[in-house]
Amino acid sequence: QLQLVESGGGLVQPGGSLRLSCAASGFTLDAYAIGWFRQAPGKEREGVSCISTTNGATYSADSVKGRFTISRDNAKNTVYLQMNSLKPEDTAVYHCAALSGSWYYVRLCQDLGFEYDAWGQGTQVTVSS
Repeated sequence: QLQLVESGGGLVQPGGSLRLSCAASGFTLDAYAIGWFRQAPGKEREGVSCISTTNGATYSADSVKGRFTISRDNAKNTVYLQMNSLKPEDTAVYHCAALSGSWYYVRLCQDLGFEYDAWGQGTQVTVSS
């Protein structure tokens, strides 16, 4: 059974940092596109950052570019999201998703209509003073 488990969320002050982890089980990440998505109450789901686990190529939404960095450790079967310079508008539940075919990493973030191979339960990030 393909599973993704997120961790690392929490409460942080504006300007602070958090690192989220997305650990995979039941499959190996290699050859998958992995993406981080977020959804705040009353807002649409947003593709934040996505990565090709084959070559490490990444895509990030304009709203987080320069502040968030996605990376992967295939040996640990884990993808990370380093979030710096956090803003109150970054407050949301953050989920990771896996899609077979690492070359889809850009479309994974831009097109919310995919049927994911795995979807995590999410981790809450709250940015507030």
